[in-house]
Amino acid sequence: MGGIAIGQPVPDVELVTTDDQTIRFSDLHGKNVVLYFYPKDNTPGCTTEGQDFRDNFEEFRKLRTEILGVSRDSIKSHESFKSKNCFPFDLVSDADGTLCALFDVIREKKLYGKKYMGIERSTFVIDRKGVLRQEFRGVKVEGHVAHVLDALRAL
Repeated sequence: MGGIAIGQPVPDVELVTTDDQTIRFSDLHGKNVVLYFYPKDNTPGCTTEGQDFRDNFEEFRKLRTEILGVSRDSIKSHESFKSKNCFPFDLVSDADGTLCALFDVIREKKLYGKKYMGIERSTFVIDRKGVLRQEFRGVKVEGHVAHVLDALRAL
């Protein structure tokens, strides 16, 4: 499968985010970036994961790190999800799957015996120069944010 590899610069793609923003990865140079992919707004695991990032937000700020959550949900859905949970970071709408393809996070999944293609919960750590430094795939929510913070501290 495709995707960006550890040690490679992240392509300068455009990101459509909450708070009516359009940014590029190059806009974030000088900061570390945590890009976390999650399946769907307002579902139990995704809500808990976002809340864990929210609850540790100050620690990420101390490490000069920007957090961006990514799913294929619409900006309207993201705005509601962000507001409801008081997320201090933006969410990215990847409705066309560009970022999902770039980071190779789409996997076959099963729900109630039916197969479908969806986002595998994954997190990527990008350094201040825009280079992918760490990836976490098949993430289990519990304890995950602590592992991401450890990876940032090791940069």
